Amino acid sequence: MSKLVSVAQAASLIRDGMVVSVSSSSGLGCPDAVLASIGERFEAEGHPKDITTLHPIAAGDMYGIRGIDHLAKPGLLKRTLCGSYPSGPSSSEPPQIWKMIGDNSVAAYNVPSGILFDMHREAAAKRPGVLTKVGLDTFADPRHQGCAMNAAASEPIVSVQQFDGEEWLYFRSIVPDVSVIRATTADERGNLTYEHEGAYLGGLEQALAARNNGGIVIAQVKRVVENGTLKPHDVRVPGVLVDHIVVAPDQLQTTLTPYDPAISGEIFRPLSTFRNAEMSVQKVIARRVAMELADGMAVNIGFGISANVPRILIEEGQHGKVTWVIEQGAVGGVPLLDFKFGCSSNADAFMPSPHQFIYFQGGGFDASLLSFLQIDRNGSVNVSKLSARPHVTAGAGGFVDITARAKKIVFSGFFNAGAKLSLADGGISIDGEGKVKKVVGEVEHISFSGKRAVAQGQDITYVTERCVMKLTPDGLMVTELAPGIDLQRDVLAQAEIPLAVANDLKVTPDALYRDRPIGLSLNGGASLGGAHG
Repeated sequence: MSKLVSVAQAASLIRDGMVVSVSSSSGLGCPDAVLASIGERFEAEGHPKDITTLHPIAAGDMYGIRGIDHLAKPGLLKRTLCGSYPSGPSSSEPPQIWKMIGDNSVAAYNVPSGILFDMHREAAAKRPGVLTKVGLDTFADPRHQGCAMNAAASEPIVSVQQFDGEEWLYFRSIVPDVSVIRATTADERGNLTYEHEGAYLGGLEQALAARNNGGIVIAQVKRVVENGTLKPHDVRVPGVLVDHIVVAPDQLQTTLTPYDPAISGEIFRPLSTFRNAEMSVQKVIARRVAMELADGMAVNIGFGISANVPRILIEEGQHGKVTWVIEQGAVGGVPLLDFKFGCSSNADAFMPSPHQFIYFQGGGFDASLLSFLQIDRNGSVNVSKLSARPHVTAGAGGFVDITARAKKIVFSGFFNAGAKLSLADGGISIDGEGKVKKVVGEVEHISFSGKRAVAQGQDITYVTERCVMKLTPDGLMVTELAPGIDLQRDVLAQAEIPLAVANDLKVTPDALYRDRPIGLSLNGGASLGGAHG
């Protein structure tokens, strides 16, 4: 019997009350044609009703791939557990899913991406759930929000358990009735290859979770080929796990990108084709973050200012001395920006995303470069919730998994929100102070626990445009000041809390503020050579 079905036939397989798992990372790997058809069927028939969806990483975005927004209809979507959600600028109209979260018409949870992948693995093996220390003392901890994003999310999904004399978080497995995954090519038996994809994501784990529990697996692909023509080493999801194939020949590789062979590792781009960051305050911060790196490190990188650090290393002739590892699965190469974030060009390898999260959760890598929205007196960081503008942040994604045991973390961002800044005379000028303080008494949402970081001996640095701070057992300490910045007026008075100041307060090298290479060298630890003045 042929496994090929139309997109409408695929949508008809989703019945009322089902749990549906979707493999995607924003636009990357999103089975958007199938999701759109489910939404269209509901508009026409009123079915399926009251479904639950699982999204280890976000499905869709605000820039052309609607993803979860196809399902964001009252009556259709009852509950959703997502590692992240579509996000974008505050000036844009919020996605429908955010409107539903805000008016409590869907029970919404933000579950750390790695844990949500773990929940699939445990469901596949018919084990009861995930026992983990990832998420302790964060919003994932039931003593805080327990992953709940609104009042409608009243059913607990996580509890605190004592096991073998230690405290753990316990997430019960959730069994998907249907998994909707995506690949590039299927043969007639349903064997799937990913040759045009920018990552494997978690399609295999999601397929196993459904199939092992009597559910069905729907695969959206670009094309179908004859049996026996796919090389077995290239097959990432075997056909025995795939029930139905939907062909969507126009599926985008990622948002606004029909196909770029460098994203899927089929060609390597010359380094000269990667644009350098234009001179700006953001570039200065990224340069200072780069100074925290050393030759031979494996370094995770997140969205925001730190995403520009790979470009700094290229500009400084240091590319290849650090191996970048990102949660979608790419290892090595150059992580991409903007709509292509989550992809890398010239990667050494693609890890399945669930395996990459095992690497992160166990702290096997050397450092992580991440952003912050707020920092509090304990050094805790909020990156996952901004009540005034909820769709500006995607939620936590893999942030909690990545930071739980990372040896070294460098957070980067602006000290205040809304300040008018300029570069001048090898330093920085604050032309108008921001009105929103980001160094606060207590963060709105604990995405990263400073208390646990101190207890575990993690090395935590915060890089801003006006100073560098370190986390100490006693709280935050200013260790470095930017040229042109007044310590009392521009730093201490702009924080809601007292900040300690190092006895040997350093000055950030003025080379970072000039529009020319800074002479960065990562050999034996970062240093600047001959670039001052």
